[in-house]
Amino acid sequence: MFYLGIDIGSLSCDAVLIDHEEAILATAVVPTGARNLEAIARVTENVLHKTGIPKKDVKGIVSTGYGRERVQERIGAVTEITCHARGIAALKPEARVLIDIGGQDSKAILLDAEQKVMDFAMNDKCAAGTGRFLEAMARALQVDIDEMANLDLGAQGGLTISSMCTVFAESEVVSLIADGKPVNEIVQGLNRAIATRTLALVKRIVANPAGLPVAMSGGVAHNAGVVRAISAALGGVAVLVPPQPDTVGALGAALIAKEKCESFRG
Repeated sequence: MFYLGIDIGSLSCDAVLIDHEEAILATAVVPTGARNLEAIARVTENVLHKTGIPKKDVKGIVSTGYGRERVQERIGAVTEITCHARGIAALKPEARVLIDIGGQDSKAILLDAEQKVMDFAMNDKCAAGTGRFLEAMARALQVDIDEMANLDLGAQGGLTISSMCTVFAESEVVSLIADGKPVNEIVQGLNRAIATRTLALVKRIVANPAGLPVAMSGGVAHNAGVVRAISAALGGVAVLVPPQPDTVGALGAALIAKEKCESFRG
């Protein structure tokens, strides 16, 4: 028996297919674009094609993300908080704090020893520090978004980005470039600004995160520079990043789909 989790975010639509032993058989990530129904169909086709498993053999689909209600064949639609917590518990069970930075929002989730959600804080009012923010900064720097992951290396850390508003920060970056500031210093300044904002989010759920194992999910966790900055902001704690951080929510949804189907069977 096979189970599918689909996470429809603002930038990407992610899918994870698992079997009855909770082994991950395949993952897929496609751009969401303006038509999320098409993205859902495309990511489902991609993940099934990778395994050769026909859709009729998928016993349950659970959706998450801002577009979760758009998945028409779902047996359930579950919040991102629950799905990311469930997914990280399967991948990094030692984690007690999960930082999820996606395309348009950021979350900090506090987990207990049984990986249950104890508390969470969410920034969904502004795109500052999210995937969209980094995309805008990459455009201003005229670099590929993937290049930004290591552009901070060698920086001395003397430059501070004063604004986290995407529009104002983009203007600030353009001005810094015009002033001849090195790109690595600008990128490190951006990463530190994101880390400072993330630390404030974490402190809304736990006043002193020191000593707590921290993990990251979401597409921004692919950016090693941001991960390094968050680690430094947390006092040097090693931040746990699973191999495919952008599919953590979809994995959690797939695991919940399996649980729902087993409960239906009694």
